[in-house]
Amino acid sequence: MPATYRDYYQTLGVAKTATQDEIKSAFRKLARKFHPDTAEDKKTAEEKFKEVNEAYEVLGDPEKRRKYDEFGANWEHAGAGPGGPFGGGGGWQRAGGFPGGATGGAGEDVEFEFGGTGFSDFFEQMFGSRRGSFRGQGYGAAPQRGSDIEADILVTIEEAFHGSTRQISFRRSDSQQVQTYTVKIPKGVREGQRIRLAGQGGAGTAGAGDLYLRVKLQKHPEYDVDGVDLTRELPVPAWKCVLGGEAEVLTLEGRAKLRIPPGTQNGRKFRLAGHGLPGADGRRGDLYAALSVELPTAPDAQERGLWEQLAALQP
Repeated sequence: MPATYRDYYQTLGVAKTATQDEIKSAFRKLARKFHPDTAEDKKTAEEKFKEVNEAYEVLGDPEKRRKYDEFGANWEHAGAGPGGPFGGGGGWQRAGGFPGGATGGAGEDVEFEFGGTGFSDFFEQMFGSRRGSFRGQGYGAAPQRGSDIEADILVTIEEAFHGSTRQISFRRSDSQQVQTYTVKIPKGVREGQRIRLAGQGGAGTAGAGDLYLRVKLQKHPEYDVDGVDLTRELPVPAWKCVLGGEAEVLTLEGRAKLRIPPGTQNGRKFRLAGHGLPGADGRRGDLYAALSVELPTAPDAQERGLWEQLAALQP
């Protein structure tokens, strides 16, 4: 059964003609609202947060958005299956499609399917990985090692910072048996890094291959990730930019104080050394706070009068 189509534009509340900036702004607004750390109804918010994040994963990526727009609600009729552009099925992310990868018999077509990757059935079927290296053989051939299998796993920034464990489900397409594995997400894991589960790949006459889970970092409403460095906005009122003062920056570990020099311009970045993500060597990256000037949107009569006095002082 194909998964139910998801309208990502409706999820983010934007038009199909929305610009990338409008899509990003809509994502951040909703992600802040539904982030499990701040929402009151955490169970409902967690699911909403995943939906919003998935929508931005597609619409925030020009190539994925192009593919999504091209096929739309008719995606399941546009060549779904092992030979089509989407593949997958039944709520599983497929990897493989390797003739002879199961028993060494020639002509077999075995796929390896995963659940618990963090994406919806629709996303996994439309964009999920189907990768691996064929190592099968026909009857009478020399013994060979089984196929190495690769699939994506969605990891939050918090998991990358602290480390965690995750359960995934695994099933071969020629079997109804579902196996569950507990996967360790190491502290400091990076975008694109592969987590290896030795011996959990395709079967072979000379031993099983390996399973690789390729990390995709979940989009965050506050942080942009660049390797081990993080960037977030720092809203500051206009008067503080002019006169200078202190501001608080929320980091992954709590709040840090930052001094704003007088005359600071909009967009200036402040570096907080060692407040980013941990790297492979254990050293932390940096956090950059990008100053964003907050202007009053509905000044009262007194505030408006003060702004008019400032305007009168300008040459």
